[in-house]
Amino acid sequence: MEYSTVDTLTAQLRALGVRRDGVLLVHSSYKSLGHVIGGPQAVVEALLAAAGTLVVPTHTPENSDPAAWAHPPVPPSWWEPIRIESPGFDPARTPASRWMGRLAELVRTWPGARRSDHPQVSFAAVGPRAAAVVDGHSLTDNLGEASPLGAIYRMDGQVLLLGVHHDANTSLHLGEARQPSPPMHTTGSSVRGRGWTTWTEVDVDAGDFGVLGEALEETGVVTLGPVGAATGRLMPQRAAADFATAWIPVHRAG
Repeated sequence: MEYSTVDTLTAQLRALGVRRDGVLLVHSSYKSLGHVIGGPQAVVEALLAAAGTLVVPTHTPENSDPAAWAHPPVPPSWWEPIRIESPGFDPARTPASRWMGRLAELVRTWPGARRSDHPQVSFAAVGPRAAAVVDGHSLTDNLGEASPLGAIYRMDGQVLLLGVHHDANTSLHLGEARQPSPPMHTTGSSVRGRGWTTWTEVDVDAGDFGVLGEALEETGVVTLGPVGAATGRLMPQRAAADFATAWIPVHRAG
């Protein structure tokens, strides 16, 4: 196909198995789709037409302790001014990190969108179950049961990797949070109206998610198919999270 439209993308998403009235968490690379008539807006409209409620990550990892910055680092003399002077995370104002992609930022600003209020790992959602997905995101349970990932699990939602691979599959972090004694760390962010805020949370690590994802696909629960010029990987989120929960203690050392 030389180009895609709202209708062709919608048809491909439905053929892949996206549930019309379900909850769909999408991780995406817009450029992987090739030429889309109507651009990112057309892609979001197709996703909303195919699914009932659309969810995307709108993370802001740069809102973190400057003492830990490495790409690039900043001088120690800057650390306290950064903590004090940052305007702070605000769900309505703060854009998603550029690493989240064009589609995620468009969904964040879509009419009726709701966004969770975690200053580092927020999610945005559009659709009838949006509020139920994003409300109540616990500061100390970044990507666990009290996050939108946990809500999607309870709603038996689906995950779509659109032109990206499992290293972007945040639902696998549920498997880390469910370990009996997961590694923890203390982190911090600037929060609008609260200033510099610190908390302790699970120290997540996606470094082996590529291998984990390959093993997950071998179970047959991931459906692959074309979406525009990209490959879509669709899976039940529960199956992915449950698999990660069992895989991590066996394959991670220490």
